[in-house]
This record gives sequence, C-alpha cells and structure tokens, in this order.
Amino acid sequence: MNDIIQRIENIDWATVTESLHQNGYAVVPELLSDGECETLKSEYHTSDLYRKTVVMARHRFGLGEYKYFNYPLPDLIHTMRTQIYPHLVPVANAWFKSLKIDADFPPEHSALLQQCHSKGQHKATVLILKYGKGGFNTLHQDLYGDIYFPIQMILMLSNPGKDFTGGEFVLTQQIPRAQSKAIVLNPGKGDAVIFTTHFKPEKGAKGYYRVNMKHGVSEIKEGNRCTLGIIFHDAVS
Repeated sequence: MNDIIQRIENIDWATVTESLHQNGYAVVPELLSDGECETLKSEYHTSDLYRKTVVMARHRFGLGEYKYFNYPLPDLIHTMRTQIYPHLVPVANAWFKSLKIDADFPPEHSALLQQCHSKGQHKATVLILKYGKGGFNTLHQDLYGDIYFPIQMILMLSNPGKDFTGGEFVLTQQIPRAQSKAIVLNPGKGDAVIFTTHFKPEKGAKGYYRVNMKHGVSEIKEGNRCTLGIIFHDAVS
C-alpha cells in the first residue's frame, strides 16, 4: 500500500482545498493506476466482498446497478479512505463553522466511524457502480444517517471515449432564489472527483449561506461505465 499512500501525499492538497471552497468539488488526476482500476472491476462478481446489491430501476434511482462493500474493506479502499479523510477534515470543519452548524469532525477517520456507530450506523458505504448502454443515475445525496461527513469522492474505473461514451458526472448547485446551476465533468480512468455530499457555504452580503448540491450521471450512450464511490461515514442500512 506504500504506492497509494505516496500518491495521496503527493496530491496538491492546497489546490484541492481551494477548489472545494470555491466550487464544491475538485478533480485529482490519475490517483489510481490502470492495473488498480482493472482489479477493482474484475472483482465485481466476487460476492463475498459485498453486503448488498441495488438494482437502480427498482427504486427509480436510474438505470444500472451498484454494490456496497462489506467490512473489512479491501486494503486499497481502506487505505484511501483512511489516508484521504484527514486532508478533508479542515474543509469540512470550516464549512460547518461558516454556516454556524454545531459539529466538529475528528482528525482521524476511526473516530468518525465511532461517532457513526454510536448512532447505529455500522454498515460500510463504499460502493462500486456499473452502468451499461442507456444507464444513468438520478441526482441525489449520500447521507445514510444522522452522522454524515460533508465530502465524498468517486474514482473512475473505466476509460471515457474508449470503454463508454456519454456518462458524464453531473453536479447541480441549488442557489437560493435562483435557478440551479449544472456542472458537467468527464474524469479520465483513474481520476478522482472529490465533492460535497450535501452543501457548500457561499459568502454573500450578509454572511455565509448554504448552497445545496446534488450529483448524478448522465445517460451512457454506448459501452460500460464503472466507478468506485467512497463515502467516509457509515450507514444504518
């Protein structure tokens, strides 16, 4: 795991932090190697890794399928989750402070999970998502319980333009008393997108106000698209 730890430490976290504050998201190129992406995809049908499979059309979430991992998480995923979290805590705490929300996120990921468990949130939320032609994901937020960390990430496991077309990552900003703003991203294979789970603060004339954000995936035109989603809090179910 030394390679992925070094890659995480080599990220320009100052730039990521600035982008999160300004935009509610940041793109980190080539966090995963091609081989790591292929390994994660190849294990999609290894049933012991997963606790739950969701067929999206049954719940009107979109068209596709995703699987929640079981604990213990695979080493690569566990390492990313625990090593990236501390870099995001200052942003999360600054957001909540700006909006006068009474919460303070601990510096270590294990302490956040302890908070989750105290509220009955024991289940892993890391998931792998798979879409075929015509697949899509409706706009949503990944909260899962009373305790939630306000930043999450996705990692693209497929190659846009080669493995699939369409399937852009979509974010929307719900600006108070105005129309929503859409942001469309097309991360490459191995790229990570770090983004708000729920909202970001925006400074106005009378102080900070909340800009709610949702995310989803546009329709896949051809091929197959796989992504890994890393949510830092645990779920009730």
